[in-house]
Amino acid sequence: MADLWMPGATRLDIGDHAPTDGGPAKAVAHITWDRNATAAKPTDLVSYEDLRSYFSGSGKGVAPHILWDVFTGRFTQFVPANSRSKSLVDQAGGTRTNRAGSVVIQVEALFFPYCRVGQTVYPRLVDTPCKGWEQLQDWVHSWGVPNTWPMGRPVDFTSHRAEAIWEKDAGWYGHQQVPENTHQDPGSWPEFVDVTPTEPPAKPKVSLAHVVYAARHDPAAAQGHTSHKNEVLVVERALKAEGLLASQWVDGSFGTKTIDAYARWQRSPAGGGYVGSDADGIPGAASLRRLAARHGFTVTA
Repeated sequence: MADLWMPGATRLDIGDHAPTDGGPAKAVAHITWDRNATAAKPTDLVSYEDLRSYFSGSGKGVAPHILWDVFTGRFTQFVPANSRSKSLVDQAGGTRTNRAGSVVIQVEALFFPYCRVGQTVYPRLVDTPCKGWEQLQDWVHSWGVPNTWPMGRPVDFTSHRAEAIWEKDAGWYGHQQVPENTHQDPGSWPEFVDVTPTEPPAKPKVSLAHVVYAARHDPAAAQGHTSHKNEVLVVERALKAEGLLASQWVDGSFGTKTIDAYARWQRSPAGGGYVGSDADGIPGAASLRRLAARHGFTVTA
């Protein structure tokens, strides 16, 4: 299962998590562009620490998932991968830009055109060291975002937006390619380290009938009894990733702790917002498919 928090990144959780809408997995490339410089008048780069403080403070309302220091390879993550962030303009009644995919992972590279670091001036993002790009690419890819640019890899600051492509195609998008937005960044972005297509790993399969059987039989059985252990483990790991089940209860037994955790999932907005007897901790088709969509497994009959 993919990591909600990028390995190696500083975790600075700003809260305000909210689910995405499902659909093609996307990543969006931004640059911070917090100063305007020119070839004739380059300007010193704003510090990574200042931007991190901004996105965790007064700039929470526009924070991305990831702040990337392209000069040192440092990363800070502000929300988990399966939550929307708020870096894109999202007009009422439109495509819900920040949520329009199974994930919409937004990356802000610490950069503006003609920034100066030491004695060197960098006109484009791709002129920088782009340290850490391989790790970032691999983590984003682990969430199902293919190593492709459906509207083409950004090479300048020309805007090009096609909502039909955005709605149906998974992959990386520049801010300049996102519907409802007027920004022209990032202007350039590094090439993928390895664009050779590979078959994604097969998704685990969970039978609804099997986990319902386990939920009805395991609690009354002897401690540690398991029914369909491997499938129950998939569900328990997803509940753990949601923060609903402690690690010691991820054991393949659909016992009372798992029942309680699944009931909390059913009551949550992401799980369906069920109430009363509809949130009894026994998996239903709709709530299990919602959990599967967020955690990369397939539900069968």
